[in-house]
Amino acid sequence: MIGFAMCGSYCTHARALAALSCLRAQGREILPILSERAASTDTRFGTAAALRQSLLALTGRQPIVTVTEAEPLGPAAPLEALILAPCTGGTLAKLASGITDSSVTMAAKAHLRCDRPLLIALASNDALSANLSSIARLVTRRGVYFVPLRQDDPRGKPHSLVAEFEKIPEALAAMERGESLRPLFLEPARDRI
Repeated sequence: MIGFAMCGSYCTHARALAALSCLRAQGREILPILSERAASTDTRFGTAAALRQSLLALTGRQPIVTVTEAEPLGPAAPLEALILAPCTGGTLAKLASGITDSSVTMAAKAHLRCDRPLLIALASNDALSANLSSIARLVTRRGVYFVPLRQDDPRGKPHSLVAEFEKIPEALAAMERGESLRPLFLEPARDRI
């Protein structure tokens, strides 16, 4: 079983759900995990209840939404792999600093402590500024992999990076072979330069 954890980058939830749907179409069993914010915040991109319902419909499982529910995902309830999609800059910084204060960071900590692979699909408006050191710390950590990233709007949001969510299935397959999908940093879309 693969864990699929979603944080609060609400504008990327539809792309993350599409990637999850592709994984299900491949026959992958998925355990959904939501950060407390993603599980409880309604935005212009959708309601928390609709997100939880979408995850239940796609996976057949209620999402894990608390630290207590996520803690057994290490030795007691091992996952083959854990995907964080989307992973916000805040969650990335907590992972890089060893802070465990949410369902997603607990799931990642519990998973990594058993030397199992973690795949991060980052979506952060300050990835090339405040979160750049977190990327550097995690990209070199054993067992941590990133989905290839691109600047989504280099002029309007010059510090932003967003994972190519469509590449999650391919990045997962590479991770299972012990490889990182390359290149990690893709060129911005031509219409955004």
